[in-house]
Amino acid sequence: MTEVKLIECPRDAMQGIHPFIPTEVKVGYLNGLLRVGFDTIDIGSFVSPKAIPQLADTAEVLSLIDLSGTKSKLLVIVANERGAEAAVKQESVTYLGYPFSISETFQQRNTNTSIEGSWARTAHIAETTRKAGKELVVYISMAFGNPYGDPWNADIALQWTDRLVKELGVRIIALADTVGVAQPHDVSAMFSALIPAMPEVEFGAHLHARQDNWKPKVDAAWQAGCRRFDGALKGYGGCPMAEDDLVGNLAMEAFVYELEQRGIRTGLDLEQLQRSVAQAATVFP
Repeated sequence: MTEVKLIECPRDAMQGIHPFIPTEVKVGYLNGLLRVGFDTIDIGSFVSPKAIPQLADTAEVLSLIDLSGTKSKLLVIVANERGAEAAVKQESVTYLGYPFSISETFQQRNTNTSIEGSWARTAHIAETTRKAGKELVVYISMAFGNPYGDPWNADIALQWTDRLVKELGVRIIALADTVGVAQPHDVSAMFSALIPAMPEVEFGAHLHARQDNWKPKVDAAWQAGCRRFDGALKGYGGCPMAEDDLVGNLAMEAFVYELEQRGIRTGLDLEQLQRSVAQAATVFP
């Protein structure tokens, strides 16, 4: 049996939607997801409500969800030190996620700082997280290229990843295809280089993709040894700070069914997964 970690990301699915989804609707949806059995639920964010108004109620959501009987761990995204300090106070949260971009333009757009400023911020967040007994997950944003003309190649991504591991002690790193530009050969090259070089690190794939192009990217990551994958039911979402059009996420249910057909047991409650997929259609406008 092959182990695979599946991280369901309703936060990513919701964050770019403009009509506010009522808190009680979010809670009902999230309670269903918690019963599916995902390893981790990327459940919300502690960022400025001006930047992401949809997730301004994350603390309230965390106080209302039903965690009884679930094995899923919770992850929240933070964008600065203040967000990290608020997030670590949440007892139910295991992971803090921070988006570290290797595109200067996107780092400014996403977190209002330079790459060097982001490095100092990451160091502070890593220390805050450790002291609270939680774990930092760093997302390498724009890991496979960017639409802004900023310099990009695999060596840049590898250099920053190496520093995060050796200087800050980060042990979970997800390579993010933030705007869906990754080519399968780049995905393969990145994971093939990183996974053998840093066996102490858990590498994941956060691949934004459309329904018609997710499979070659995911297959490339899998064949290169990646066993941690982020997705969102029905492929909803994307990053609202990157482009006006949300490119979409890896459709988690499609990936799960693909794994099960290949004999790779996910350990999920597939009936509850089907119920959550149906519920998603009523949550997202």
